[in-house]
Amino acid sequence: MPIMSPLSEEARKVTGEALQSAVADLVDLSLVAKQAHWNLIGPRFRSIHLQLDEIYDVARRYTDTVAERATAIGVSPDGCADTVARESRVPAITKGWAKEDDVIDYFVSALAAVVAAMRERIDATERADAVSQDLFIAATAELEKEYWMVQATQQT
Repeated sequence: MPIMSPLSEEARKVTGEALQSAVADLVDLSLVAKQAHWNLIGPRFRSIHLQLDEIYDVARRYTDTVAERATAIGVSPDGCADTVARESRVPAITKGWAKEDDVIDYFVSALAAVVAAMRERIDATERADAVSQDLFIAATAELEKEYWMVQATQQT
């Protein structure tokens, strides 16, 4: 192992699994945000288009931070397409043109899934690694903000 972990083997294992699963979710979330961004149609196009950029930015920023934390504790992060497809908890997005209400509904469920998984990671790393737990808490706060904002745009 070229990078020595400051954590015990058990703590590194628990934390590494949490970090890797977060990488998969965040990579996937960024990809589906761009997929919807490119294919969005409807009268509220501009505001939702920009909102999707915000989701993308949060996901990409935390992908890098989470992956680098994994590396720092001696875990090789894997953001390859096949790994992300296999491990992500983000629901599949419908391909092709997407009506704005469908996109909003999709992102309510996608962000709910990612936030729930992040909260599980917060719990899992509570004793294993407070530094990674803190990272998950910060990411969850931003993802929950996006979740709130997407819900606020849903048509009732």
